[in-house]
Amino acid sequence: MIDIKFLRENPEAVKTNIRNKFQEEKLPLVDEVIALDKERREILQELEALRAEKNRTAKEIGKLMGQGKKEEAEEVKKRVAASGTRIDELTARSREVDEEISRRMMVIPQIIDPSVPIGKDDSENVEIERFGEPVVPEFEVPYHAEIMDAFDGLDLDAAHRVAGNGFYYLKGDIARLHSAVLSYARDFMIDRGFTYYIPPYMIRSNVVTGVMSFAEMDAMMYKIEGEDLYLIGTSEHSMIGKFIDQIIPEADLPQTLTSYSPCFRKEKGSHGLEERGVYRIHQFEKQEMIVVCKPEDSPYWYDQLWKNTVDLFRSMEIPVRTLECCSGDLADLKVKSCDVEAWSPRQKKYFEVGSCSNLGDAQARRLKIRVQGSDGNKYLAHTLNNTVVAPPRMLIAFLENHLQADGSVYIPEVLRPYMGGKDRLVPKK
Repeated sequence: MIDIKFLRENPEAVKTNIRNKFQEEKLPLVDEVIALDKERREILQELEALRAEKNRTAKEIGKLMGQGKKEEAEEVKKRVAASGTRIDELTARSREVDEEISRRMMVIPQIIDPSVPIGKDDSENVEIERFGEPVVPEFEVPYHAEIMDAFDGLDLDAAHRVAGNGFYYLKGDIARLHSAVLSYARDFMIDRGFTYYIPPYMIRSNVVTGVMSFAEMDAMMYKIEGEDLYLIGTSEHSMIGKFIDQIIPEADLPQTLTSYSPCFRKEKGSHGLEERGVYRIHQFEKQEMIVVCKPEDSPYWYDQLWKNTVDLFRSMEIPVRTLECCSGDLADLKVKSCDVEAWSPRQKKYFEVGSCSNLGDAQARRLKIRVQGSDGNKYLAHTLNNTVVAPPRMLIAFLENHLQADGSVYIPEVLRPYMGGKDRLVPKK
């Protein structure tokens, strides 16, 4: 959510930003907010005058009563009563106007960084850099579900009977590999100075609307029936929510956190070949990284965050690349974002395994996360997040890139301590 003062003073810049995000249907919102904001300021001005007048007349009544002028005092009381009715009307309208402004401001997109390429959707995202040499082996690489099945490591049929489509059972070596990757990712981030957290897996609605747009909320979140609680789609939601209504001393910044959680997502509209298996699912686990920092430091931390993911994947000998997300592919709260994509030898292309985002002060404004400077002044923090690793999707990249011609899977050295010292997995089928 952008600053209403900025919108008031720079309406054309806000409209240009909306056009750059190809959301022309939102253009009328800018003028509507300006009109409502003008009405609100006029209401507040009138309320201030009425309340001042009410205070003056209250003193006048006391003076008249003290002089025994009861009839005159009663006339003044009638004026006060009329004034009180008007104050009540204006107060009620002020609340309505505030709600109307808030409703519109919540869907006006954040001003994107000038470096963001202009494009309509993810097909116009821009490759930044590749890390590691992508390899296509001479043998055919099976679909990831078939690789897992060769190790007797995946049971989709039982999951379908228990929970329906979009769920899975992992077992044996594949389940162990899943846990090993998460444990390694946890320690990797701790070694980089991040504080490890296990957060709540449910959050209240005021946190949900503070961390994401309404469109994302509708497409992602599962609501707990009869409760003001939602299952988290990522631990970023809980971790940023941790700071709601907080004033953080500037000396305590940056806050660098890494968190583990299961994640629950509706995945509306998922379809196609790559949606089978464990690529798009309703439940998965993830290690996340989150930073809360001073505004001037957020560009630095943005670069540090995506580099952490690249370094993690390269330490496991998986080729990756980074893609700059174009304007039309940015969620409304994001200032700048890039995807980390891993190489798929089977598909002979890269696919997304993580997303790094700088949200500027958007989440902080919604959640009232403020920083108190050494001079005593308060200002909004900046928030950032990035995926460390998200198996089982990450397992797809791992299994495809480390599959050997004999059907075994090579275990990179960094992961062996988490796999009981094994240097390879041997298929059972």
